[in-house]
Amino acid sequence: MVNIIKKDILSEDIVLGLSEIFKALGDPTRLKIIFMLSKGSLCVCDIAELLNMSQSAISHQLRVLRNLRLVKYRKEGKLAIYSLDDDHVLQLFNQGLEHVIHE
Repeated sequence: MVNIIKKDILSEDIVLGLSEIFKALGDPTRLKIIFMLSKGSLCVCDIAELLNMSQSAISHQLRVLRNLRLVKYRKEGKLAIYSLDDDHVLQLFNQGLEHVIHE
């Protein structure tokens, strides 16, 4: 078994990247943002209103999520409209949620 695992061992870069994603998802505010974006696209101002936080604070959290490719945005005039980057993010969130709900 050890030899099989040795062949498939994850590289340090992959482990660090995965660790960064889980670290980002370990923050309650960022998890709330992921949840909100799982329901649909939102602008920074909408997220700030829903979380009762400043737009600056939300922008900071979104930057962290964007740098990890968990969320993306598109410009509509002066507004930045955020959404989940892809289905993998939604699956990761939903599986974690399912695990917590059915403990």
